[in-house]
Amino acid sequence: MQLFIRVAELESFTRAAGTLGLPKGSVSRQIQALESALGTRLLYRTTRRVQLTQDGMVYYERCRDLLANLDELDGLFLHDPSTISGRLRVDMPVTVAKTLVMPQLPAFLQQYPGIELELSSSDRLVDVVREGFDCVVRVGQLKDSGLVARPIGKLTMINCASPDYLARFGYPDNLADLASHAVVHYALNLGSRPQGFEYLDDKTSAWVKTGGVITVNTTETYQAACLAGLGIIQVPRVGVKALLKSKQLVEILPQYRAAPMPVSLLYPHRRNLSRRVHLFMEWLTGVMKTYVD
Repeated sequence: MQLFIRVAELESFTRAAGTLGLPKGSVSRQIQALESALGTRLLYRTTRRVQLTQDGMVYYERCRDLLANLDELDGLFLHDPSTISGRLRVDMPVTVAKTLVMPQLPAFLQQYPGIELELSSSDRLVDVVREGFDCVVRVGQLKDSGLVARPIGKLTMINCASPDYLARFGYPDNLADLASHAVVHYALNLGSRPQGFEYLDDKTSAWVKTGGVITVNTTETYQAACLAGLGIIQVPRVGVKALLKSKQLVEILPQYRAAPMPVSLLYPHRRNLSRRVHLFMEWLTGVMKTYVD
């Protein structure tokens, strides 16, 4: 059943085998044996993808609930952290992982030594279900994804520039001054046109067109461009706290900040989450709440 669920969610025997550390042939044979035992075809197989049949859809939903219940039942009376085991696959933005989560992670893994964590960090929006993620952290406004969303809080945004940039172009005092300043543009998909400098106007987001000759598509490059003196950036305050303290970056225009950025925890809709997923999400929520407003 677990193999079947992974194949169904990833729509691939090869990807499912890879995530489970099993040979592809072994996974295929076990699914065939399951179909024979049930007396029905669960999956349509083509050279490009694997899809659920009508019977497969019904079986998938029942399997998911049944396995979740079994997982909970197995640990119902066990309170020893060493009894909690299994693999967790999690995704979050690079800055969140590097700055907020990673420093706290050793304590969690020491408390639950049986958990094996796979942590993905990038600016790419992963496909939670198809890629087999248990939960993901999202920063920014959410799109309708069919996932369960748990709001964690909001990150305060600030405007930053490097001392070298400010020495060359001066400190902007108001929005009109931005006409003669450069902004480092961020776009997840290069080719799209950035809107400019964002600020809150009576609780509504507004933008000012500015100069700027560089557009980047990762948060690390965005920060690096600012440190190199290429322009102004707008970032969560917690992500640049160390750089502000060391005076590698300087906060500017504090009266014209962008709207706070929401932080959410997303996970696939399941009636009952496994204990390890539930425990990790509760821990992660606690960690994030120490940094959000």
